[in-house]
Amino acid sequence: MEAFFYVIPVIVIVGMSVMAARTISRSRQVSGAWNHGLTAEGRCLRTYTRTRGGAGDTGVDTTLHHVYEFTTREGRVIRFDEANGPSTVVVGDHVTVYYLADSPEHATAHAPARGKLAAGTGCVLAFLGVVIAVCVGFMVIAHTVFTEVDGLLP
Repeated sequence: MEAFFYVIPVIVIVGMSVMAARTISRSRQVSGAWNHGLTAEGRCLRTYTRTRGGAGDTGVDTTLHHVYEFTTREGRVIRFDEANGPSTVVVGDHVTVYYLADSPEHATAHAPARGKLAAGTGCVLAFLGVVIAVCVGFMVIAHTVFTEVDGLLP
């Protein structure tokens, strides 16, 4: 039974750590494309929404996705899906795509907004850090309680 109070928080901590690593990785990809990347003219091929939630009293979260296609300077045709794009971009629109020459599949069609990227990344990392801190605190309290209970038993 005691293991439950350690295993579950560790699983949550690992999950939050993976999410933090992914957040940092994507932020670095986008920042690198904006700062040191190449540009190409892309075209919006498709838009769709992905909806989550709505069961019971929970709210509904809808994310707008765009599917873009562009041709690299080497002639490779790249197609990628990007979330949270502007709702003013519709199928057939031409956009500027930013990409790194060595990884064009990680391109972005978001216009450069370094402050917004830093603030968003910082907020996500702060939230994940709070969740990790709560899990660690929970394990420390559980350990203290189990140690005291064991000390009281004959």
